[in-house]
Amino acid sequence: MKAALHTVTSAPELPAYVASGNECALFEHAWRHQLPVLLKGPTGCGKTRFVAHMAARLGLPLHTVACHDDLTAADLTGRYLLRGGDTVWTDGPLTRAVREGGICYLDEVVEARKDVTVVLHPLTDDRRILPLERTGEELAAPKSFMLVVSYNPGYQTLLKALKPSTRQRFVAVEFGFLPSEQEIAVVSTESGLSPERVRPLVGLAGRLRALKGHDLEEGVSTRLVVYCATLIAAGTPIADAVLAGMIEPLTDDVDVKAALLDVARAMIG
Repeated sequence: MKAALHTVTSAPELPAYVASGNECALFEHAWRHQLPVLLKGPTGCGKTRFVAHMAARLGLPLHTVACHDDLTAADLTGRYLLRGGDTVWTDGPLTRAVREGGICYLDEVVEARKDVTVVLHPLTDDRRILPLERTGEELAAPKSFMLVVSYNPGYQTLLKALKPSTRQRFVAVEFGFLPSEQEIAVVSTESGLSPERVRPLVGLAGRLRALKGHDLEEGVSTRLVVYCATLIAAGTPIADAVLAGMIEPLTDDVDVKAALLDVARAMIG
């Protein structure tokens, strides 16, 4: 069985995050009123960083699960495992978050199997309970517990899409890429490259994002711009850094890659 990528964080330091609107206040209001939150937006636009920032800001443990095709309800809730000859129940990340009163964040929830959303339903209405059929428990979520899910609408298909009945159980926040000046500040801070040298990279990213839906399935994420700037700050020639950090990750098509390189040369030399 393919295991879910699950991380638990409780860092005292506040992860860097630049707000583009009122999403921080909205998230905090949702948490205080026990409302689940759905984040939607393109890959690499800051959804995961935002959740980490808010968990630290609210002083809550954060359980992050990277969803995938093989993720089952048992991966989230828990299962019996053999330990030293005994069969022992082991909580999954969702169950641990409920018991602790922390945040459970399901990244790219549409990638998970359909039975996962069924498990989430009792936690996303006024019941706020998590039934554990195998142990006979029915856990009542404490006030501090919060369920957060995310997905990229650009990747939705008929086979992988949130049902309206599930979507309407969440407060939804849409994320996009930051305005250029804010993105320059973020990339500069994350990479250590000066704002003046970051500026043309952000300009190139904006130009390439405009090609989404034409030659590209997805635009350049802020994450990729940070990678590119980090390489440059480390001494990598700009052309090599742009190719490795912003062109190669976008496409394997030789003709499309050549066209993107032409755009990059025209903008940054």
